[in-house]
Amino acid sequence: MWIFYIFAACFAVAFVVGVVRDRRRFRNAVLLGFTAVCLGLGLIGEAYRLGPVAFDLFQVILLGTPALVVLILAIFLILNGVVMVRREGRRPGNLLSLLAGLACLPVPVLPLLGGYLGDNDPAVAATLIALLVVTYLGFLFCCYLAYSWFYGRLRPRPGFDFVVVLGSRLIGGRVPPLLASRLDRATSLWQTEIARGGAPLLVTSGGQGSDEPVPEAHAMADYLVSNGVPEESVVREDRSMTTFENLGNSHALMTERHPGYRCVVVTNNFHAFRAALMTRKAGVDGQVVGSQTAGYYWPSATIREFVAILVEHWIINAAVLVALVVLGAGVAYR
Repeated sequence: MWIFYIFAACFAVAFVVGVVRDRRRFRNAVLLGFTAVCLGLGLIGEAYRLGPVAFDLFQVILLGTPALVVLILAIFLILNGVVMVRREGRRPGNLLSLLAGLACLPVPVLPLLGGYLGDNDPAVAATLIALLVVTYLGFLFCCYLAYSWFYGRLRPRPGFDFVVVLGSRLIGGRVPPLLASRLDRATSLWQTEIARGGAPLLVTSGGQGSDEPVPEAHAMADYLVSNGVPEESVVREDRSMTTFENLGNSHALMTERHPGYRCVVVTNNFHAFRAALMTRKAGVDGQVVGSQTAGYYWPSATIREFVAILVEHWIINAAVLVALVVLGAGVAYR
């Protein structure tokens, strides 16, 4: 099984090089996932050294643990989905954890189902395709979670010129807790850089939605000033309607004031990695940091971010899914 350790080492080196070159790439997450998979396969290959009884127990654990984990995850997501709907309403985005949990329930029985279908080729093909698709999506989701956690613990380098706060929906014209956590984190970063001798500016970025009495940028700036930030240290970007516009308009504003700037972008922790991917696309020179989010809100928001990344890379994901469908059908009808 030494070959798997060699592959793991190669992927690990590629991962480190990718992070050093640009930590804002999804390929880094995939390389981290490949490293873990190859290392796991190498360790599984060592099982031949076990005695017969221990080897049988190892097989039971190896096959049973994933099914148990998926079942526990499904129950957790369903319960979380109920809480999410009760607290946040029945908007489509709030249903994601509930729907994901319901979708996970049949997954543990898919490997067993194939053995009971006999010569029913269409059913076997459908089961095998479902298993391959679930495995692919599960792998990507685990990569996303692991790298998001890793990225969220990378501290921003000192010496930045701006702290950009991404806006979110106001409630009754006021800053809600979700947005307040971003502003509080931005204030903390700003104060830390001031203590180091820097003079960064805070950029509040957000336009005015149809149900908002004022632009988000103005409400955010007022919140900062009311919490001790000098008015002259706040710059308002009030034309953006999407995250990508937040970043693009803020980039233009920062470039005008300070060509060659460096910045830190602040959003909530569930949104940090996808926002980082967008900073790279928008040409923003900066790292994204996340603020805390209410625990019940995190699962649905994280799933939403993952789905958005899949959609943004739809071409390669569609190609892989088509290949898995062809592979599954080919194996079933061979």
